[in-house]
Parts: sequence; C-alpha cells; structure tokens
Amino acid sequence: MDFTSFNILLPASAGILFFIQSYYHLGLYRKLYLHSKKTSKETDTPPLSVILVAKDSASDLRKNLPAILEQDYPEFEVIVIYDQSSDDECEDVLKLFKDKYPNLHHSFIPDSARYISHKKLGITMGIKASHHEWLVFTEPNCRPSSNQWLRKMASNFTPTTDIVLGYSNYEKTKGWFNRKITFDTLLNSMRYLGQAIGGHPYMGCGRNLAYRKSLYYQQKGFASHLNLQRGEDNLFINYAANRKNTRVEASPESIVRITAPHYSKNWHEEKLSYPLTSRLYKGLSHYLMGFETCSRLLFLLMTFVCIVYGILTQIWIVMGIGILLWLLRFIMQIVVFRKTSIAMSERKFYSTLLLFDWMQPLWNFRFKLLQRVTRKEEFMRK
Repeated sequence: MDFTSFNILLPASAGILFFIQSYYHLGLYRKLYLHSKKTSKETDTPPLSVILVAKDSASDLRKNLPAILEQDYPEFEVIVIYDQSSDDECEDVLKLFKDKYPNLHHSFIPDSARYISHKKLGITMGIKASHHEWLVFTEPNCRPSSNQWLRKMASNFTPTTDIVLGYSNYEKTKGWFNRKITFDTLLNSMRYLGQAIGGHPYMGCGRNLAYRKSLYYQQKGFASHLNLQRGEDNLFINYAANRKNTRVEASPESIVRITAPHYSKNWHEEKLSYPLTSRLYKGLSHYLMGFETCSRLLFLLMTFVCIVYGILTQIWIVMGIGILLWLLRFIMQIVVFRKTSIAMSERKFYSTLLLFDWMQPLWNFRFKLLQRVTRKEEFMRK
C-alpha cells in the first residue's frame, strides 16, 4: 500500500468509527436523559410488596429501611428475608422496626439451606410470602431518594406491563474510587435503560426493579439459571423482558441510592460476577454494548495515530482530521453526559471524563480476564 492510499484510509477509518460512536451517544445514551423529562400519567396505585434479602446488613437496615417503610403509598408491605447463616443482628433490628411499622414482615433463610444460592432462595421465600401481584425489589444497602419512589414505579403498572426497570447509583462521597464506580454505574445504566426505552430490554438491576408475581411463576422462577450464585435480576429480566411488557422509570423521585462500599473488594466481586451471567444473555443487545467498547477504543487509538502520523509526515490535513473528529466526539460526549448527570443528580465528570473514557473499557477487560482465571466454584450456588 502506497502512502497516498494510507493517507486516505487512515482518516476514513477514523471517520467511520466516529459515526459509530455518534450512533451510540446520540441514538442510545441520551435516551435516559430524554426519558427522565417525561411526566408519567397518574394511574391506579395497586397494593404491592417490597422484597429485600439481607445478609450481614444490620447497619444498612437501620439506616435505609425507614425510608422504604415510610413511602407515601396507600397500601404496601415490606418483606425482609435475612440469612441466618451470618453472624449479624438483622433479626434484632427487624423486631425493633416491627413494633413501629405493622406493614413490615420478616423471615429467615435457615443456615442448613444447601444446593441453591441463598440470595435466590431468599427472593423466592419473599415472593411466596407476599400478598400482592406487584413486587418491587431493592437491597438493604439501598435508599430511595424520595418518599414518592413507589408511586413513581407504580405509575408504570399498566395492564400490558409486566416489568418496570428503575435507575440506581452510589451515593456521592469524596475520593477517586467513588468517582470511578459512580461513572461506571451511570454509563452501564445509560446502556441497559437506553436499550429498554428503545424497545430492546436485555437486563435489569435488583436494586430498583418491579415485576408481577405471575411473571415469576410463568418463568418458573430462577430454574433456568439455578446453578449460578447470581443472575436473580439481570438473567431473570433478560429471559422475561420484551419490548411490549417492559417500561422504564427514570424520574428524579424514583432514583435509588446505594451506600458507597468502604472497600473496593465489594465492587470488584460484583463486577467479577457480571461476565459469567452476561454470557448467558439471549439476543444481540449485549453484543452491541460490547461493540461500543471496542469501537470506542479503536476510535481513540485511530485518532491518536492520525495526529502522530500527520505530525511525523507533515501531512497536516491528516492531523487536522484526527483532531477534529476527536474534538467533535468529545463535545458530543460531554453534552450527553452532562445532561444525563444533571437529570440523574450525578456528578458532571468534567475533569475525569477524558480519563474514564479510556479507563472504563480497560476495567471491563481486566474483570473478564480475572473471571476466566477465577475458580468456577466461586460463582456457583452456595
């Protein structure tokens, strides 16, 4: 290949990658921001059951459970299933709350339970104990941002809806690690909620999720992935959701905040489990998200090569095209992230967006590699 062809091919390749990235940012990622501005019509408020599974969560329950029990909603029950195999004070905390909140019910997973994930067993126990058709799921380390959380989720309970996906992210605290995990969670939410808004749901998050009890029985519970420790939310939704039965709630009042982990190990364990469950997803949506990561790295690499090559060969038009494409994408990216961050009450990520743009794909690649070398038994039911 002569230099003339290379001079054309290099910026042309960068241009193609730019248009692919434009599709993701303008066609997919901004959907969450646009959807958050829509006002849900008030519908009936059917009775519902909120289900949590707790393990080593006494302090989290003390902090967050009142915000759930004191929701402004006409009729609901809260069911907490705690893991008796832990050395925690969950039972004592729940007994104290029970005296004040008559709609709180609790039971335990016996420490003799074997051959099934305790998380899935706890959810199954909670569903069977529930008295209502609509089920809302969250976790002990999660706190609704307002007392309208249940009303906002219920505004999507239409006759044709079986699943409602909500937004959740970590509390904002000081430090590099918190910026890292809130950015990663925001980007992943823009992906899977954006796909759901566009009619292609492929996963859900059990920190802010609702579905019908009848759907659970229709799907035979978690039978399709009972051998896995996780998957009670993302795999279940992947198998059960479609464009007609799934809606997204993204209003500011419906946001659920997650207590920021004190140790990075907790977040790492969660990220490690995702590659194992995601490989079982049906449909192409998951692969489209992986393609975004690849095209992003290729685009950044290609524009860098254009700039360096243009300088070394003094072909300034190649360098100029590389700079222009990179600048246009960065402007597009920062506008979409800024609007979404404001809508979701997140950081603006002005100073760290450039860095995280490079690093986030490398995080994912690292966790995929770690998952491959981690013993399979770590992810199996227990």
